[in-house]
Amino acid sequence: MPINVTLLWLIAGAILCLMELVLPTAFVAFMMGLSAFVVAVISLVIPQLSIQAVLWLGLSTAFILMSRRLLSPKRKQLQEAFVAETLTEIPAGREGRVIYEGNSWRARCEDRYLEIAPSQKVYVVRREGTTLIVMPEDLLH
Repeated sequence: MPINVTLLWLIAGAILCLMELVLPTAFVAFMMGLSAFVVAVISLVIPQLSIQAVLWLGLSTAFILMSRRLLSPKRKQLQEAFVAETLTEIPAGREGRVIYEGNSWRARCEDRYLEIAPSQKVYVVRREGTTLIVMPEDLLH
């Protein structure tokens, strides 16, 4: 019986690893497949299926958490006081659009009573989520 269970774990591991090619799951299926391969080797020593299933769940969780930590992209921090240009008007207390580092960003003026015209240079003060907080260039000179 251990050979049959080992074969089951090997097939499950192969299917899970191949699923990652078809359905990108951010390496979740791949890590579950790798843990199934590890459990296949362990099944030669420990024949109880219930213990193998618990090991597979634990290894899958550990592998997924480790892959998240190792493969997570490093978040790029915005440079302080970097120059951008408004694409649209930024009305007082509301949001508009700016071009920053070649991309269009949602932006709001730091002073909520100040309006910024389109095609005006602004300084990026900080970022709040996906919104840049800006100040007009002429105001800071």
